[in-house]
Amino acid sequence: MLRQIKPRNARSKRALDKKAPKPVENPKTSLFLRYTTCSQIVQDAMGDLHQLRIPLAKKFTKKNEIHPFEDASSLEFFSEKNDASLLVFGSSNKKRPHALTLVRTFGYKVLDMLELGLDPESFRTLKQFKNKKCAVGLKPMLLFAGTPFESPVPNQYTMVKSFFTDFFKGEPADKVDVEGLQYIISISATELVEGEDTKPSVHLRVYLIQTNRSGQKLPRIEVEEMGPRMDFRVGRIKEADESMLKEALRRAKTSAERPKKNISTDIVGDKIGRIHLGKQDLKELQTRKMKGLKRSRDVADSEEEMDVVSDDEPSKKSKRG
Repeated sequence: MLRQIKPRNARSKRALDKKAPKPVENPKTSLFLRYTTCSQIVQDAMGDLHQLRIPLAKKFTKKNEIHPFEDASSLEFFSEKNDASLLVFGSSNKKRPHALTLVRTFGYKVLDMLELGLDPESFRTLKQFKNKKCAVGLKPMLLFAGTPFESPVPNQYTMVKSFFTDFFKGEPADKVDVEGLQYIISISATELVEGEDTKPSVHLRVYLIQTNRSGQKLPRIEVEEMGPRMDFRVGRIKEADESMLKEALRRAKTSAERPKKNISTDIVGDKIGRIHLGKQDLKELQTRKMKGLKRSRDVADSEEEMDVVSDDEPSKKSKRG
């Protein structure tokens, strides 16, 4: 691990402040590394992914003797030195050819890892598609198609969705200009079949969005494949520790006022409140006793006499009859 150095000037102090924890963190930077044996196909794939992540990406070409699933200390060193929370490690050997390992870190410690095996037969680079490319630094639209990504139980494919969402997220934006929506990244997987040992592949496609005149108010939207084209098979995974994941998902308290419950504003702008009361029993309702509401003795005696007379009248009529 890097030792803590006291800043000697303003420049070093700004660099340390940039790495310090913040309520709203900086956009995640991706770091691309390679193993001592790395095929040209994996290097081309890493170059295309690096092109899609510019300017939030750094790429090293030097060979590194790193085994991510055995010892991740070197990855943590690179993560802290370059202030990168996303790492892409390319390697190729006889047992696992054309492998890409995606690594996420929290506090410069490895959070989780995912290994993807690239299919060399269906792989096509960005340069092999002879058409217009999107501008650098634009945010893509993400599309995940397939039931494996919608599983309520966390599995390998939900981890794939989480990794690629973090990887292509880019800088946060409150407002998006329609002119900036120039390309879409589609990640699909076929349905899981029970009883089969083979897992469905993950297909990554990048399409360029084109708007054409339709003779109506809304334009006609067409898509054209821009590249790259990659098919992955899911390999080894390392799930995040529960305590570390809980700490990574925790949000800092901000000075923003929390919304009050049961209070809303209608269309006119009037504030409306809702009050929840328990069930009321009107028989046990305590009323205030007032002298003006009490009946006097004379009124009470006259009412009693009227009751007696009304009771005697039916008996007299029966005697006459």
